[in-house]
Amino acid sequence: MDIIEMKLKDLTPYENNPRNNKDAVDFVANSIQEFGFKVPIVIDKDNVIVCGHTRYLASKQLKLKTVPCIKADDLTDEQIKAFRLADNKVSEKAEWDYDKLNEELNDIYDLDMEEFGFDIDFVDEEYEHEVNKQETQRRVENIVNLQYGQFEGEGKYDIPKLKPVTELPPIKEWIGFNYVLSDNDPSGKAVHFFIDDYQFERVWNNPQQYVEKLKQYVCVATPDFSPYGDMPLATQIFNIYRKAWVGAFLQEQGVTVIPTVRASTDHRSLEFYLDGMPKESIVLISNMWTKDKEARKYFVENEYKHMVDTLHPSKVFMYGKVLDEIKDDNVEYIETFTRGRWDS
Repeated sequence: MDIIEMKLKDLTPYENNPRNNKDAVDFVANSIQEFGFKVPIVIDKDNVIVCGHTRYLASKQLKLKTVPCIKADDLTDEQIKAFRLADNKVSEKAEWDYDKLNEELNDIYDLDMEEFGFDIDFVDEEYEHEVNKQETQRRVENIVNLQYGQFEGEGKYDIPKLKPVTELPPIKEWIGFNYVLSDNDPSGKAVHFFIDDYQFERVWNNPQQYVEKLKQYVCVATPDFSPYGDMPLATQIFNIYRKAWVGAFLQEQGVTVIPTVRASTDHRSLEFYLDGMPKESIVLISNMWTKDKEARKYFVENEYKHMVDTLHPSKVFMYGKVLDEIKDDNVEYIETFTRGRWDS
């Protein structure tokens, strides 16, 4: 096969192309921009496109002058029609192995694969489905991550203990964990987990995968696995355990970790939500869930006050709205994405 450079303006899209490519153009353009033009466009003897209409549209979007092409001048008109249809059809028959796909995606730190059309959340869901279906027996040990480590516990539920952090370099920005893999400049930034739980379940399932990346940040909060008040108490306890376990594991690997404080609206959680947390340390807490007066009162008088009286934190990062009831000198409010977007 001879690859030839053709002027983009000399190519003609096939007017009866039965495949709608418009939704894929942005993703293909991102791929060309990131990796270069690696798959030539196939054209017939009259420079009409046989295969590669999406690459053609992406090239126009990128304002390319020339593109690599392969001339299929050895095929009859009937063969070209058949080849055009077959090329589009065969991709529909392929299926993803989500176990291997998730493994590959976890090894890609510096590129945002969503720019190339991957729905990371969907991949994670499909991966979890495959794991649950095929590896139930193997995951018995993984339920509490004993294969990665076991840490000294505190309280009657053996919640892993975290080491205190009393000083931090200046933090220029807090970002959610969902932006970590595509973040090319971690310097001066800190990581929080005040996002939907499904976006960071992976840090529990594959904690080792994120260590080197997270080491680059000023600090990383413990994952905010949600202990909702309407959950069974056992589930609330497990999520508090997971939060502390991930923090202890990351600390052991050399990541600077500060604890995220989180109780539920179930008063019973006040008995254990601070287990494992260091005293006289920097902590992080969110008031984003206090949407009404009752919730706000509970947060201030129970979750926050109990935390201060028990831990005596050296500094409190508060994620959310500014509360008139909390005016402590050692409280620093963190601007949320929503506030930054609508207040600017």
